[in-house]
Amino acid sequence: MLQFTAMKNSMFSFAVRLCRALLLVFAICAVPHTLSAQANGAAAKPALPEWAQPGSATHKQVPPPAEFHRTSRTFDVPIGLFEGQSDIGGAVVPGNASYDEKTGQYTINSAGYNIWYQRDEFRFLWKKMSGDVSLAASVSFPDPKGYDDRKAVLVIRQSLDDDATEAMVGEHGTGMIHLAWRAAPGAQMKDMEYRFGGTLSGVMAKRIGIEKRGERIAIFVSLAGEPMHQFGPPLELHIEGPFYVGIGFCSHLPATSDSAVISDVVLENAAGAVR
Repeated sequence: MLQFTAMKNSMFSFAVRLCRALLLVFAICAVPHTLSAQANGAAAKPALPEWAQPGSATHKQVPPPAEFHRTSRTFDVPIGLFEGQSDIGGAVVPGNASYDEKTGQYTINSAGYNIWYQRDEFRFLWKKMSGDVSLAASVSFPDPKGYDDRKAVLVIRQSLDDDATEAMVGEHGTGMIHLAWRAAPGAQMKDMEYRFGGTLSGVMAKRIGIEKRGERIAIFVSLAGEPMHQFGPPLELHIEGPFYVGIGFCSHLPATSDSAVISDVVLENAAGAVR
């Protein structure tokens, strides 16, 4: 009996040691996988080049390198008046958008360093069109603390490439509005800026619009609810049909999303219909 008990205790002790050894082997084998997962997680963090950082008291945003591109991500999913949507320039944080049929409001969430220079990063809701176009909308920014240069835009683009020929009307977080254009793929953007002072300092325009009449493209504005009227001279830009027309938003922060609400959208396949 004593010999049997001793054998039983010895077998139990051996089993315990075996289990401990197996657990140790499992832990050692698991360490490389854990480290690999951590390394992959670190590699997945967005790469934020210095040129993409927003302007500040100590930093100036500059154009991206001449050959820098990211592929746009496109989703052929209809939303409201629009046929599809794209993350133009493939911002490191994917955008999204929603549409409220009851209020007619589009909420667009997007990161993206800018819609400027020779390439863009923004969420774009679009429709393919040809000929003359009138597009108008009202803009608001839910977060009052967003970056000053964020902008909601009304856009006419030749393609969904990040460096496409385009014309846009933009309303910035500070209230500044502009008519901007890229005359050819990869060209630097130019613009006509309108900054309001005096009693209109800090005022957000009630409504903005863009009109394409042949090869002439103009900006329309209602500052305080008055009828829409053209600001400044039109620009001349050749865009072949079909092209992409729609609304978009850019936070002006390469890896931080913000949002804009774009409402009461009017989109007509004709000139003279901005309202």
